Amino acid sequence: MSEQTVPSQYTTGRSRAGIEQAFVAAGKKLDELQAADLAMLEDYHTGGRLATMQLADLAGISADSAVLDAGAGIGGTARYVASRFGCRVTAVDLSAEYCEIAGWLDQLVDLDNRIDVRQGDVTALPVADSSYDVVFSQHVQMNVAAKDLLYREARRVLKPGGRLAVWDICTGDRGELDYPLPWADVPEHTHLITPPALRAAIEAAGLTVGRWSDLTEQVAAMMRMIQSQPPGPLGLHAFVPNFRERLDNLVDALSDGRLRAIQAVGLVSP
Repeated sequence: MSEQTVPSQYTTGRSRAGIEQAFVAAGKKLDELQAADLAMLEDYHTGGRLATMQLADLAGISADSAVLDAGAGIGGTARYVASRFGCRVTAVDLSAEYCEIAGWLDQLVDLDNRIDVRQGDVTALPVADSSYDVVFSQHVQMNVAAKDLLYREARRVLKPGGRLAVWDICTGDRGELDYPLPWADVPEHTHLITPPALRAAIEAAGLTVGRWSDLTEQVAAMMRMIQSQPPGPLGLHAFVPNFRERLDNLVDALSDGRLRAIQAVGLVSP
């Protein structure tokens, strides 16, 4: 994708204002924010912060790790990793608006000295070869048609012994999807493949799959619980248009098997 073809929900021009209003409604002062205060609104993927925590645990990160979040959104994973492990993180996203917000939030919680935000395409990452110990790829490939380029780029930038940490959505091939979804307003912005095809794409890039889990049933139950709760001021609805409708369509498709949720770790040979 190019900046001109970024799905419209990622480029509304109103995201920062919506987040600022959410902070005010939650009684938060911008000059007193802590990284943990952002947890409810910054993880733009199924399972939210819990999914980020689980994937970070699997990725084997330490304070000395160099970490890249490829498709970082507003930077939630980058901030969580930088805050928890004390390591340096590069956050890359195609949306100029999301990159601006990520940098702003990093500054608010005093993590801008550990996080480098760069606008860029995950199929042509603006970073050097063999420069990262861990690459995160969470809910990215559904917007990317060129899966071969996506995973070859992840492999290119990983050091020997590096890990690709994946949390993503696949098709279950059980019927048409209802739109909008969190990543797409229309079918033309969706590039889903089956779990076996996803695994094959990762392996074709030169990575060995060391961990592969289908967590559809667990995450569907979690999302149904979230769905049943009244929304608080802090949440993805603060900056994602029509978020409730997107969430409902996602949960329905996970619950009936039209979508599958896959957690995986790809390994580079030492």
